[in-house]
Amino acid sequence: MGEALWVDVDRYIDDVLVKQDAVLKAALTSSDAAELPTISVSPNQGKLLHIIARSISARAILEIGTLGGYSTIWLASALPPDGRLITLEASEKHAAVARANLVKAELNDRVDVRVGRALETLPKIAAEGKGPFDLVFIDADKTANPDYFEWALTLSRPGSLILIDNVVRDGKVIEAGSRDPDVIGVRRLFDVMSKDPRVVASAMQTVGVKGYDGFAMALVVEP
Repeated sequence: MGEALWVDVDRYIDDVLVKQDAVLKAALTSSDAAELPTISVSPNQGKLLHIIARSISARAILEIGTLGGYSTIWLASALPPDGRLITLEASEKHAAVARANLVKAELNDRVDVRVGRALETLPKIAAEGKGPFDLVFIDADKTANPDYFEWALTLSRPGSLILIDNVVRDGKVIEAGSRDPDVIGVRRLFDVMSKDPRVVASAMQTVGVKGYDGFAMALVVEP
């Protein structure tokens, strides 16, 4: 038992159930060619995001952390033709790769890629009245997770789902005395979610090609 087995199982799931199309594979290839960090969600995680978005009939999605647009494509492809997705990316280089991938996926008409620090962009989205969003996917710098979560709540409604990736950190999330900024950010997030009466929240551990990690999910139940 170990990472080699996790990877083999992920590949089996991908081959049998996920079956990435050429567009998704090309998005990963172009991200690699541009030397973007290899931190995109895995194929089976991407399809899970797609299924969740479809299961709640999402028409408006907010993504915090675009990278090369791989998860963006999975999410946007779950939207109806008149649906919309706003995705936030701090790096212009990453955003350019994502935009090109979205054009190839023929999804650029329903995706708005915004460049800049998310904590500066989110107030502008609120001021524009772009919410509420049916689904918010947070996959950016972990130190700011608690702040992203608060903005996700601001831009949500009862019934909205908020998903946060990479919350287990190889199990380091249980280290109360950790000095790792990412672990501190996740633990602060958990503390905030546990005390907020507006949400019902939980988290799941995951293993696979991305190693040992997990995601959190919060259902908004009160405005």
